[in-house]
Amino acid sequence: MPHTDPTPSTSTPPAPTPPTSTPPTSAPPAPVPSVLTGPGGPFAVVRAEDGPEAGQLVYADGPRTLREFVETTWAFGDQPFLIAEERSYTYGEFFAAASALACRLSEVHGLRPGDRAVIAMRNHPEWQIAFWAAQLAGLVAVPLNAWWTEDEFTYALDDSGPRVLLVDGERLPRVVGWAWSAGARVVVFHGGDLRQPSGAEADGRESGAGVEWYEDLPEPDPYAAPPEVEIRPEDDATIIYTSGTTGRPKGAVATQLAQAGAARNPRFHAAASALARGVIPGQGPAPVTLLTFPFFHVAAFTGLYAAMSAGGALVLMRKWDADEALRLIREHRVTHYAGVPATALQLLTAAAGAGDGLESLQMLNTGGAAAPAVLVGRLTARFGERIEPRNGYGLTETSGGVLANFGAEYRTHPGSVGRPTPSTEVRISGPAGEALPEGEVGELWLRGQALVRGYWRDEEATAQAFSGGWFRTGDLAVVRDGRVSVVDRIKDMVIRGGENVYCVEVESVLHDHPDVEDAAVLGVAHPVLGEEVAAVVRLRPGAGATAEELRQHVGRSLAAFKVPAHVLLSDRPLPRNATGKILKRELRGPVERELGAAGGG
Repeated sequence: MPHTDPTPSTSTPPAPTPPTSTPPTSAPPAPVPSVLTGPGGPFAVVRAEDGPEAGQLVYADGPRTLREFVETTWAFGDQPFLIAEERSYTYGEFFAAASALACRLSEVHGLRPGDRAVIAMRNHPEWQIAFWAAQLAGLVAVPLNAWWTEDEFTYALDDSGPRVLLVDGERLPRVVGWAWSAGARVVVFHGGDLRQPSGAEADGRESGAGVEWYEDLPEPDPYAAPPEVEIRPEDDATIIYTSGTTGRPKGAVATQLAQAGAARNPRFHAAASALARGVIPGQGPAPVTLLTFPFFHVAAFTGLYAAMSAGGALVLMRKWDADEALRLIREHRVTHYAGVPATALQLLTAAAGAGDGLESLQMLNTGGAAAPAVLVGRLTARFGERIEPRNGYGLTETSGGVLANFGAEYRTHPGSVGRPTPSTEVRISGPAGEALPEGEVGELWLRGQALVRGYWRDEEATAQAFSGGWFRTGDLAVVRDGRVSVVDRIKDMVIRGGENVYCVEVESVLHDHPDVEDAAVLGVAHPVLGEEVAAVVRLRPGAGATAEELRQHVGRSLAAFKVPAHVLLSDRPLPRNATGKILKRELRGPVERELGAAGGG
């Protein structure tokens, strides 16, 4: 391991007992050497006996709070941590800045453990300073989607009720009105021209609104400690809002213990991956990761935790651009890429077009959306086994990735999202909640340390999603030989004349066509069949495939009832949220209108 675990917290964690036998409905544990998960191993688990986590598997050792986790990174000192266009931070500089801001929030602004602190900015390095300052002060960090409109921000601000907003200049106009009316403090990073206020900003400054500029704060003392506050494993650490693909976002609340488990999960997968390649975990230079996920999303947390655990560097991008990504990989000798499948495919296309061999890259890691099987095929065809492929599965409610598929197993089973971490249990359930045997498709249920405790101030939604410690994911999945494959969202599955059509399966086949750049499959109403299959496809520049050619392509791989009855070619990018998931609700109306105008359906 790259460094030893921190000293255990003086607060009392849930009382552990040895894990009982895995329920028959759970996936078998991953076939990893017992040196990792056996008694005394770094990833051994115990079953919590009491407290909020009673009955769940938790890691026997390691940090119990995010403060314990981040304090260990101080030892990395002068190693680079955050590398961005505007400036970079070493671990020592980062920790000093986070500690100084934490002290200011506690001692100057009077915030107390449990108060909420909103973070709303693009992927500036200071995003991480703001987040970890909140953790060092015992606050509940509330990362908000930087793409939101003022109305969307207002909804989440009303819902979470923060006492401080840590925002960049771009977001300030969208949130400052709420802050003034609520009497919340505001700390502005990268204020730019807003430092010379006019109009509403000037009115707010003159009325004594609590706005201050981060650049005006004193330089951090590199030897100053964070504030002395008590932070317990059962305290809330984060409220992260769901992506809202089917309605209003919900605030998923993770405890300190849950986030500490989320921080340990990618470290386990890294160790298991190293052993599978015949490498001793933690050996060699620290990784350099090009992290393209927005920081406010849990997929970014998985990559962030992995890098921080190993003293690795994060290379940041202002916005996604494949050619710029190639330049950054060359300049910083990037070893790990982390992003959604769509950007990973664009990276491979750009590399092929530029004749770039991605010589420094060792791992291509995707998440945030389903990865088409063609992705690992293209990677292997071009680079053989030199670059390790990795994908996985996680949700806002699991605080990030809890399943992973990597290396040779990923190449052999590209449709799988892999195996669970030691602290995660998997169950496949039928419509009535009954356990289904291995090989049958049902709803994926998860249980474990990293799961959130529920939704912020929403008991009804919590009761609908959680039962007996299990979280109902809403995803249809199947387990074979311990590997989990997600076949579709329950709400996305098309039922055509009584036959189930899994959209992910059809999308994967469409992606296999060389002319296809992007594809989305959905169900549209049919007077006899109930539903039939439609696809929206964006072709690569210069490609000439017709709708009928694409239907024939699908028909060569799938049964006739799965072949899209309608293929609509689009010259626009398909609508996606910040993490790459296609927003099918935005496609459904236009598709139905176009089919109606054409006499379809």
